[in-house]
Amino acid sequence: MIETNLLTGKHVSLRAIEPEDLEILYTLENDTDMWDISSVHVPYSRYTLKQFIAKGTHDIYTDRQLRLMIESVDDGTVAGIVDLIEFNPYHHRAEIGIVLAKDYRQQGIGTEVLHLIDQYAVRYLQLKQIYAYISSANEASIRLFQKAGYRHTATLEQWIYQNKEYTDVFFYQKIF
Repeated sequence: MIETNLLTGKHVSLRAIEPEDLEILYTLENDTDMWDISSVHVPYSRYTLKQFIAKGTHDIYTDRQLRLMIESVDDGTVAGIVDLIEFNPYHHRAEIGIVLAKDYRQQGIGTEVLHLIDQYAVRYLQLKQIYAYISSANEASIRLFQKAGYRHTATLEQWIYQNKEYTDVFFYQKIF
């Protein structure tokens, strides 16, 4: 059983995805402003997302990924999503992705979420490291991950096609 306080910070808590999250999931996944910084470039239907919620085991060892909703401690609204993907229990690592709703950005919430995930990843998943791929043009994410103790360890040159040009991607790691 996961300790509730381990996944709860001062401003947000992390929780499993629920069927009631369908609309916020639909909104965040279909925000075309986010497509340039993600690997997804097609809209998701409500049906597809409903199936993801209903049919996924939501067990990181089975799915090799875990999606947690970021919920405001103050009012219970969903502030965003954090994912651990490419989970590799043999090598003790996972990739992290985080998206915050526009109203929750630039408030320190992302830093708090990364801290909560770090605690969970070390204590319950026994991860040695978490890593992220960040577009060199995504200055807000770069600042977030640096503030959370991630180090830029590699550059993938001209890795993504963004805004009609090729952009480098930075590889950030946090080793515990």
